[in-house]
Amino acid sequence: MNNRLLNMKYFKYILILFFMTGCANVSSNKEDIKATIIALEKQALELWNTGNPDGFIKLSSDDIVYFDPAFENKLEGKKALEEYYNGMRGKIKIDSYKMIKPIVQLSSDTAVLLYDYEAYRDGQVFKMHCTEVYKHTSSNQWKIIHTHWSFVLPK
Repeated sequence: MNNRLLNMKYFKYILILFFMTGCANVSSNKEDIKATIIALEKQALELWNTGNPDGFIKLSSDDIVYFDPAFENKLEGKKALEEYYNGMRGKIKIDSYKMIKPIVQLSSDTAVLLYDYEAYRDGQVFKMHCTEVYKHTSSNQWKIIHTHWSFVLPK
């Protein structure tokens, strides 16, 4: 076999390997992002469950929009959300919680986190659905731009 054909054969294998490796990196990168989003949310929930809203305040973007079934209208902006959260500071005590079946959907610089939340306190359970929309910022951080909580209807 002449050198040119041999080089073409190896080039083809190298090209296939390159594309396979590139695809694996993209896939693992997506999985890394999904794990990061879930970890950020869990860290904020851990603080929240002890009455400390700072995790969610830190994660929220300046232009966040917040929906909660306790409100007639949505909250707009980090300042309004921070005022609401500060009014609850120290008043929440959750014994344990579950983030049930979290799903992260990715699209370019946006991640949508969806999960069911169960909080346990004094032998009672409180169930909610949560949707968080995270945006990747120019400073390489993930910030929440939209939150939506809703009640789980009893069976």
